[in-house]
Amino acid sequence: MEKTLEELAHIVGGRLVGNPSIMITKVANIAMADADSITFAVGEHVEEAKTCKAAAVILPNDVDKFPLPAVFVDNPREVFIDLMNLFTPKLKIKREISDKAIIGENVTIGKNVAVMPLAVIDDNATIGDDVVLYPHVYIGQYAQIGDGSMIYSNVTVREFCEIGKNAIIHSSTVIGSDGFGFVTENGKHVKVPQVGNVVIEDNVEIGAHVGIDRAAMGSTYIRKGTKIDNLVHIGHGCDIGENNLIVAQTGISGSTKVGSNVTFGGQVGTVGHIEIGADSVFAARSGIINNTPKGVFYAGFPARPHQEWLRITAASAHVPEIIKEVKKIQRRLENEK
Repeated sequence: MEKTLEELAHIVGGRLVGNPSIMITKVANIAMADADSITFAVGEHVEEAKTCKAAAVILPNDVDKFPLPAVFVDNPREVFIDLMNLFTPKLKIKREISDKAIIGENVTIGKNVAVMPLAVIDDNATIGDDVVLYPHVYIGQYAQIGDGSMIYSNVTVREFCEIGKNAIIHSSTVIGSDGFGFVTENGKHVKVPQVGNVVIEDNVEIGAHVGIDRAAMGSTYIRKGTKIDNLVHIGHGCDIGENNLIVAQTGISGSTKVGSNVTFGGQVGTVGHIEIGADSVFAARSGIINNTPKGVFYAGFPARPHQEWLRITAASAHVPEIIKEVKKIQRRLENEK
């Protein structure tokens, strides 16, 4: 695809400064941009963009005296996402049910659906309109997939689980595996039946190799708009609020309730049966062992206010010196006896 800078400025509703006839063929970040690219910059990156090799730059409206051709907009990040979609070739997906797919009994399939070869839809499942099921997907008995959802290869959605509208589930994720529930009797671990399900609400995106366990009874919930990275585990009976961001290798133990707009950095871990307040951020590798209030920024193990954790970490670097001084004092006191 090729677009002039003038055409792009018109598409995004921006203010053009520079040669309108510059031809743009791709989008790129600042470091990778070349003479055929358009990039974007905000905040501290505006100064870096002044010397980049891009043909043009998307910038905030409040930037002044920029040396390169530019398109000024209210929100460069959102505009750049639109341009990425514009310049990315669209995949061609045949909206048909492959004769190599396996469809069970009493299955309901909506309009404009793609079911690719070797996908399996088990008995009594329901597939909404505009759904795409890639090869080797398994949709269990009585499971429901909402309109517009995209389920990539090797995903398993087990029996009775519900996926909302416009969900994206990446390869090799398992929705509705049995919760880790056992009762120990006489040294033996006896399995507790896991007869609940998982409910994924609308506009949720789930990365690759994620495991979300079904509840023992009732439901495990992933609420609207939450985004989950690769290699995350959500235990049985959790209730994950709306618009959470859960970064890779995080583990949330069973029956944990999480408020809305919470961010978990990479490798965060929680104990089970706690409540985590809304509008909070947990730095990477935080260990959450108690209920937490709303609106906190926590770090460390056990998780505590971020500034407190920074002070403790800084002080710990001096512990060896302090120990040496204490030993010196001990020896001096012993010699004075």
